[in-house]
Amino acid sequence: MQLAGAVVLVTGASRGIGAATARALAAAGAHVVVSGRDAAALAAVAGPLGATALPGDLCDPHLPARLVARTVERHGRLDAVVANAGVGHAGPVAEMTVDRIAELVDVNVRSQLLLARATAEVMADQAAADPAWSGAVVFLSSIAAAVGVPGESVYSATKAAVEAFAPLLGEELRPARVRVSTVLPGVVETGFFATRGLPYDRRVPRPVPADRVAGTVLDVLRTGRARTIRPRWLTVPARLAATAPATYRALARRFS
Repeated sequence: MQLAGAVVLVTGASRGIGAATARALAAAGAHVVVSGRDAAALAAVAGPLGATALPGDLCDPHLPARLVARTVERHGRLDAVVANAGVGHAGPVAEMTVDRIAELVDVNVRSQLLLARATAEVMADQAAADPAWSGAVVFLSSIAAAVGVPGESVYSATKAAVEAFAPLLGEELRPARVRVSTVLPGVVETGFFATRGLPYDRRVPRPVPADRVAGTVLDVLRTGRARTIRPRWLTVPARLAATAPATYRALARRFS
């Protein structure tokens, strides 16, 4: 799709990958709508970009539909969605509270499905009204969805759920000319590890800048590529985990 002039909704845009993606989209000429929990941080991102800020907590099951409706109300259409909002957690599942598990499922899974539902309805109507129109939905997943991370089992499971959902949504939206993609970053230089409850202290993989992931998101929006892992070398452990899970686990225990 062409980004110049496109209306793009980005969730989780208060900081990190979401904020970097919003800036990259604005630089590419898109009309950006940003959403996030932190209203002050969101306003600081939106202001210099001339973006529309729609603060809110995606634990609210009614928020995804409101975001889509307000985007269309403000801009007249919705061309693409970058579903970036997510919550992490590090620690054994037995030590997690019920509320914490519910939060991860609500934000990482339920909100994504509800956002997809609201988006699909609007985009199907737009496709019917304009045979030349096309759209895109990009889910920010994680390498944890592909390999699974012990100690982050609930987080890994929520991301894997979105990985399972995305290609099926893509088939449903194919008649409406909407490409559905996932981006699976490795470790990214954001505040994610502070909020998950445990700092990142491994030597491999090394964290990459959020701007680099944002560049991948824009590339995926333009090309419609279904699944992208970054950095590329992480496709090797992802393939091994898929084809020889016992071998992968043995190697991961030895070298992690």
